[in-house]
Amino acid sequence: MASKSTGTEDFLSFFADLVRCETRLYNALNDRLRERHGIVTSQFEVLRHLRDHPGSRVADLAAEFAIGIGATSKGVDRLERQGWAVRQPNPSDRRSSLLALTDDGAQLVDAAEATVTDALAELIGGTLDGSSGSAVLLAISKLRSVLERNQIGTPTG
Repeated sequence: MASKSTGTEDFLSFFADLVRCETRLYNALNDRLRERHGIVTSQFEVLRHLRDHPGSRVADLAAEFAIGIGATSKGVDRLERQGWAVRQPNPSDRRSSLLALTDDGAQLVDAAEATVTDALAELIGGTLDGSSGSAVLLAISKLRSVLERNQIGTPTG
């Protein structure tokens, strides 16, 4: 990523650019998902995780998305009210529930994933292509891995 000659200003610029890009992409996906599927990006991400990791717990979602357990539980409550997810008893721990998608939730996430894939291709496809795009993707992936491995930015509640 950064060489030893990279100065503080370079890191500040990188941080500002990274956050602004994330915010704008997230907002654009929110708009597209709300318009086409009646959900927002955070709901899509949770539904997608539940599809790809059946039997997850609220604590697993909170850890994956680096958000608090209370906020995660409230988000799952909203998905349940919409009929897209259900809590099932956890046979190995009566204090927690296992989460599953309903058939409606599975259909929704599949349709929404097509929308997100198309939107991302449109929004970043021409910018992050070729070797420079590969380098950016690798650097961001490496940064995320280091932050997660060292539990940096993990909420305490």
